[in-house]
This record gives sequence, C-alpha cells and structure tokens, in this order.
Amino acid sequence: MENLARINGKTELVGLLATPIGHSLSPAMHNMAFDQLGLNCAYLAFEVGNEKLEDAVKGMRALNVKGFNVSMPNKMKILPYLDELADSAKFSGAVNTVVNVDGKFVGHSTDGMGYTRNLKEHGIDIKGKKMTLIGSGGAATPIAIQSALEGIAEISIFARDDAFFPHAEENVRIINEDMKHLNVKANVYPLENVEQLRAEILSSDILANGTGVGMKPLEGLSVIQDESMLRPDLIVTDVVYIPRKSKLMEQTEAAGATAINGLGMMLWQGALAFELWTGQQMPVEYIKEQLFAE
Repeated sequence: MENLARINGKTELVGLLATPIGHSLSPAMHNMAFDQLGLNCAYLAFEVGNEKLEDAVKGMRALNVKGFNVSMPNKMKILPYLDELADSAKFSGAVNTVVNVDGKFVGHSTDGMGYTRNLKEHGIDIKGKKMTLIGSGGAATPIAIQSALEGIAEISIFARDDAFFPHAEENVRIINEDMKHLNVKANVYPLENVEQLRAEILSSDILANGTGVGMKPLEGLSVIQDESMLRPDLIVTDVVYIPRKSKLMEQTEAAGATAINGLGMMLWQGALAFELWTGQQMPVEYIKEQLFAE
C-alpha cells in the first residue's frame, strides 16, 4: 500500500504505451523504485497499438507527463510524433523511452545498452564475437546497433522476407556504411533461407532472438524450427521474458547451450530509462531481490 499512500495532487505520471501489455513487469519495477527512493511518481501501463498511438502521445502531452516507455509494436511508429531524438534513437530508428524536457518530447533508445549490459552481467563480452540476430524491428535494431558500437566483429541479421525486410537491409547498411569506422561486418538474409541460417549460427558465438516470437500471442512458438542448429558452446539470448522460459529457451537448455532470457535486458533498459526521467539511479539490487527472485 506504500505506492497508493504517496499518490497525491503533486504526483507525476510516467507510463508505458504498448500492446499486448498485461504481462509487463515495468509498472511493478518502476513503482518499487519510486517507493524505495521516495519519489512522488507513479507508473501506469496503457494498452495502445499503432492505430491509437498518435492520439495517445497527444494525450501524454496534454497531461504533461514526466515521460513514458514505448514497447512493441510502437517503437518505430512513434518517431514522427516526437520533437527530438537522442543519438541512441537516431542510429537505431527506434524509441523505447520518451522524456519530457520542458514540454519537448525527446526520444531515446535504452534497449541496446540494456541488452549488452545484461550480457556483461552474465560474464559475456561481445567484443570480437560473431552474432546471428533474428529480427529487425524495434527491439532487434537497437541490439544490432549497440552491439556494433561495443565491438562485435560480425553480425548476420535474418528477417522475414516481407514488407518489413527493408528494415533489415537498412540496419545492415547503417552498420556497413554509416558506422564503417567501427570495422564491423554486417550481413542480411531472409529468415526463410533455412540452410543459410544454419550456416550462420554454426559460425556464430551468439544467437539472439530480437522478435516477439515466444510471448503472447505467439507463446509456445520459436524462431528456431530445427533444434539441431543449436550446440553446447552457443550463447542464445531472447528478448522475451514472459514466459521466463520461452520455447527457444527450452530448446537451448535441451541442447546444453547457454540460455539468457529477456529479464535482465528488461531490467537494465528500465534502469537507464529511470535515470533519464529522474536523474537518479534505479536501486537495481533491490529490484532484483523484490521482483526477479525465482
């Protein structure tokens, strides 16, 4: 009841615009952090998809909120509705955190840094490694860009051969051309090319699922259809954290490989967003103890 007790006429609103949203741990995480630090803020989740996104952002402006998160499927669609983009969002073309700066809505992307920080927490340094990344949307793109910035040697991006495939091609172009000073090799392939996927995974240190496959409404599905592609010395990461053990994570464990779900990425991207809104560091260890204990 602590959270309710401190809500008053001066409470500042922070929120989340996404769909589906019922599974999100962000409200619990941020409200626990606000309580722990004695900040007069409240975090609420709003079920908003692309079709209502513009109206929702206008509503956030009218309410003069402190800021808000954006999750699937809105991370790319929100760009035209913001006033400014931080470099993290410009490079990735995706936003997961919006900060109200004197009435201006400034978009940031903390997903990529959250992903790499989570790997470091598991003792994994991506520098000099090769990654096969599945996806090119609002979660996968920041992973690709941040991995390049932090020294990955090569990244092979797979995406479905549909209307969104140009996103994958553009991500590869950005890494190979706009970021060529980093000397990262980026490749792009259609996900339907199963043999190419097998070959790239075989020569990779890390396999990353950057899609929502494995969470509702795609729970029980996996981006990997042939489990023989997985091997014991492979590191497999997932952006999905509800369920904590997605089908991909089950396949990974069965293959004896290292399985890292999306909980840590969610925690660290949230910690970075929290600091952007409040100017204070999230009490990460406290949040781990309270929210993420198995």
